[in-house]
Amino acid sequence: MPSPSENDGISLADLSATHRDLLWVLSQTGPSESGPLHHALDDYYTNGIDQARVCDTLEELIEHDYVTKQTHDTTKYRLTESTRRALSARQAWQAGTRNAEGGHE
Repeated sequence: MPSPSENDGISLADLSATHRDLLWVLSQTGPSESGPLHHALDDYYTNGIDQARVCDTLEELIEHDYVTKQTHDTTKYRLTESTRRALSARQAWQAGTRNAEGGHE
C-alpha cells in the first residue's frame, strides 16, 4: 500500500467504491479519456453513473495523486506508479496471498 506521505495519507481502503472502481478500470484500460471510463462504469453500475460524477471523481483522484492528467490533443488519465503498486497489493490481499501480518502465506 502507499506510504502515508503518498496519496495524502489516504489508502485505497479509505476510498469510495466509485473511486476504486475507476482506478480498476484505468488499470485495465491503460491511459484513457473520460468518455470511455464513463462508459465502462455506466455499463457496470445497475443505475448507471453520471458523466459529471466520473469527471469529479477523476479530479479527486488527481488531487490525492492516484491519477495524473495529460493534455495534448486530448485529455488522458493514467494511474501513478504508486497507485499501480497499491492496486497490486490490494489484489494480492483480495486473493488471500498475504496473511494478517502482511507476509506471504
